[in-house]
Amino acid sequence: MRRAILLAVLFLSSLVITPVHAESYDGSELRVSGGVFRDEHGREVVLRGFNVSGTAKLAEYRGLPFASVADARKSATAMKQLTGANAVRFLLTWAWIEPQRGQIDYAYLDGVTAQLRAFTDQGIRAYLDFHQDLYSRHLFNKDSWYTGDGAPAWAASGYPKESCGLCVHWGQNMKNNNAVTAATYDFWHNRNGVQDSFLTAARESLKHIKNALPANEFKLVVGVDPLNEPYAGKYDTGQTSQTWERDLLAPFYQRFRTKMDEAGWTSKPAFVEPLVFWNQNVDFFAEPGGLALVPALGERFVFNAHFYDGKAQSGILMPGKAGDGQYTQAFGTIRERAQAHGTAAIVSEFGHPVSGFTSDKTPSVLKAIYQGLDSNASGARWWSAPRGTVISGSQWHWDTNYGRHRELMNDNPNKVKTDGDAMNDEHFSAVKLDATGNPALNVERAIVDRVYPQAVAGTTLAFTYEDRAYQTWQQIPLPAVRTLVGSAPFAVLVWDSTGGPAPTELHLPESLRSPLVVSSAPSSLDGDRLLLRGGTGRQFALVTAASGGNVAAAEAELRQWLQTW
Repeated sequence: MRRAILLAVLFLSSLVITPVHAESYDGSELRVSGGVFRDEHGREVVLRGFNVSGTAKLAEYRGLPFASVADARKSATAMKQLTGANAVRFLLTWAWIEPQRGQIDYAYLDGVTAQLRAFTDQGIRAYLDFHQDLYSRHLFNKDSWYTGDGAPAWAASGYPKESCGLCVHWGQNMKNNNAVTAATYDFWHNRNGVQDSFLTAARESLKHIKNALPANEFKLVVGVDPLNEPYAGKYDTGQTSQTWERDLLAPFYQRFRTKMDEAGWTSKPAFVEPLVFWNQNVDFFAEPGGLALVPALGERFVFNAHFYDGKAQSGILMPGKAGDGQYTQAFGTIRERAQAHGTAAIVSEFGHPVSGFTSDKTPSVLKAIYQGLDSNASGARWWSAPRGTVISGSQWHWDTNYGRHRELMNDNPNKVKTDGDAMNDEHFSAVKLDATGNPALNVERAIVDRVYPQAVAGTTLAFTYEDRAYQTWQQIPLPAVRTLVGSAPFAVLVWDSTGGPAPTELHLPESLRSPLVVSSAPSSLDGDRLLLRGGTGRQFALVTAASGGNVAAAEAELRQWLQTW
């Protein structure tokens, strides 16, 4: 009898979804605790969004992500509306911070701050990234096939003539271009105090940005990535990739951490990256890493990985599409490395070309990457082995200038780049402007506008989302649940609730704005958010589209399934 009453109550709560304008709990500062990000209400927070933007790698707008603050604000609004993003990785560049040695360009930093505020004043969290690729654009001659970004001209002078030889991808410059390898090596060995200068410039940048941001918006700045995609350039005799991480990279991160503290960023973590090649799936590029020999970093740092499928991008090494569970092992390794360091994980770059001869793989690759971020298990195994922390991530990238650039490659007026990202012939932006000047996606919306747990009042035990955008990988073994869901997108969240006043929040994509919710916790709608409030203990929620299935039978199956854990 008690069970029948309970089922009736839960059945009613699953159907009654009241639209509300809820009190906001989303403006608090984040910290790392217990291997995840948590807000001031104790909720586990997942950061999802994009890098903004690759334009910061160019000279077109003097190292700023957008042409103007108005463009930045338009981008931020579109990103929220089209994808439900709650965070961005925001790029800035040393070359524009310190164009002359010892002289900080505060006007550039004011431009950075103004464009950053276009996101934070809309409630979007951000973490800064001191970006570099191939050390510096100033290493490359004006007729080169390639270019870089990062260091100023004064820090890139006196090196041999650059040449990558017969390189088919710009990344090969990291190992094959003598100018790039020599300059990168000198940075890590602090030749002529070049690393000292970078750290001082970083400290002054962070101090200036903090002082320029209102306190409530500085709270939304989560932390800082000290340097994008670090690599050695070349190794000393007897040195390995892992000892390089231990002896040169990790001390640099500790020095950067000190500069953050001096700038007033003590409460915010450093988002530190391992050697860029550590999880590369192309064998001739891969090298051991992952900060494996570095002592545990702890919660003042975040383990910050990138993930690209080099085989898929080649079009040769992986001829077909990505499949169910293809990247779960790689993302499981990221989770393991973060756990070993006693901190949270984030994947600050991932993606696949949206145009070109491998772009037919993009839906499958992106779906498989998001699957890896969401869970340790494939769709075929999720219901029997669903455990796994949900990882935060920032897709590369969000550039409303896509296809409309006017970049003088290596300052050469005879090489004006307008196509795609205008950087080394890349095409990664998820967005562009349409013929009317409005932001439009370069990928199917269902791939990037996804259900994800923005905030969980407790601890996430399992999460999955089947978007139906590319094939169907989720195999539901529960017949009533399978019938209820039918062919609709669906998500399942299981969590241990603390029962606090701040709700668990799920972002709802365009396809699920009028959802059917089967949950042990009462639910309500607030715009594109599903709010779940429950008591302490284990909770579950299934979110899908309205159907003619048997809700009570599906709820009973979910409760029985949960008891098998």
